[in-house]
Amino acid sequence: MRFPLSEDFQDWPAEQAVFAIDEVEIAVLSGDHPLYIAEREAIAENWALEVAANPDLFNGRMLLQARIGLSRRRMVSQGHEISFATFLWWRKQAERRGGVHIYAYPVLETSDGALVAIRMGSHTANAGMVYFACGSFEPVDVAGGFCDPDHNMRREVLEETGLDLSDAQAEPGYHAAHFRRAVTLFRIYRFDLTAQELSARIEAHMQVAEDKEIAGPVIIRSADPQAHPYNVGMLPVLDWYFRDRPSYG
Repeated sequence: MRFPLSEDFQDWPAEQAVFAIDEVEIAVLSGDHPLYIAEREAIAENWALEVAANPDLFNGRMLLQARIGLSRRRMVSQGHEISFATFLWWRKQAERRGGVHIYAYPVLETSDGALVAIRMGSHTANAGMVYFACGSFEPVDVAGGFCDPDHNMRREVLEETGLDLSDAQAEPGYHAAHFRRAVTLFRIYRFDLTAQELSARIEAHMQVAEDKEIAGPVIIRSADPQAHPYNVGMLPVLDWYFRDRPSYG
């Protein structure tokens, strides 16, 4: 069943409220994103400033949604491939009109009841920020005109931490929350390792990884929003996990 798509969230749960998702359909359309077509000059000007401040930035390709909809625990969106420069300009805008950013969080749960996230390296666009190992959807995550969030999570976790999500037990279904036109789509992955053991594996991977994107693992044992410099998308996830989450057998 189809339903109206837009860039607004009028019929969605309140911002930063976590809700269950059973099905996700992320269609990738051909051609340039309307946002890029309308704002290409401003995007180029901002990119020049970004690179001047951080020459290590890479203008790769990623996905930004143009329209999105939610009905009966089913989320559907339509987006386009864009440059990272376009995304950096978009996320600096006060209203963030013209686009919706969906990203997937693989929530790594340990056998002793902790979560393990990562701290981003000093040369990245999110330097020092703490969140679960993840990255925006990229063209490599697309097959047959649709983006696969699970492929994205497996790829990003393997690249950044060396961990294989196939070694973990995935909790059925997804959960999501949204804030300022960004949608956090997440799933719990339970490892049969303690937080210290999982962190040690990540640290060992950091020694051999070609891309030194992360500064190290971070063990999380509470919903305290001040415990680390969290990305804003982490806060509803942690609050739900440590305070409101139903028991999982």
